[in-house]
Amino acid sequence: MIDKIVPSCADALSSVPDGASIAIGGFGGAGMPEELIVALLDQGARDLTVVTNNAGQGETGIAALLKARRVRKIVCSYPRMARAHVFETLYREGAVELELVPQGTLAERLRAAGCGIGGFFTPTAYGTALAEGKETRILDGRPHVFERPLAVDYALIHAQVGDRWGNLVYRNTARNFGPIMAMAARHTIATVAEIRDLGGLSPESIITPGIFVDAVVPRPPTDAPHTASAMSPEAMS
Repeated sequence: MIDKIVPSCADALSSVPDGASIAIGGFGGAGMPEELIVALLDQGARDLTVVTNNAGQGETGIAALLKARRVRKIVCSYPRMARAHVFETLYREGAVELELVPQGTLAERLRAAGCGIGGFFTPTAYGTALAEGKETRILDGRPHVFERPLAVDYALIHAQVGDRWGNLVYRNTARNFGPIMAMAARHTIATVAEIRDLGGLSPESIITPGIFVDAVVPRPPTDAPHTASAMSPEAMS
């Protein structure tokens, strides 16, 4: 019987080694796998490469990983958001490496890894420092930069609803990077606000099929009130 439900984040993250590459979902606070980040801190893995949309704010979440000096390199689009003082301090000290990637390019590199695509050309970043050392071509009269897929060892994501097969449904913008990170990862761990019985999810509402998910950890809902309207198939699609 397939059952991917794991009782705790600590159990789900127990095998993460030093030096792992980890994609962490979230767009601001939406879809942020907060409990998984805390558990990763407790687990102790270090020398990590973190792929995420931004470098964290304040001293919680991804910023806490950085402050604990667990991150060797961060691949992100917005490293200098408001209150991103932890990253800025470490970067100026030379304590963390940054690979800056435009947001759309970051998403497409992850998607390319999940789809088995060997790379793609995009006009984004042509003529800037971000294109240095990369192949360029003129396509339809417009210059493009070649970008490579971005595969990772682990993806840590949050969804609103899941089942024991690992099928996931997201709530509104909490969907953000979760689906493509799950596709790009060798191992995907998801926290969910609710577990449904098999057959309790409409196939048309499932965004991430269970084939991309290795572990599902139940957690109390935090990103929305648990209401009938919020949990309707229409709201979750």
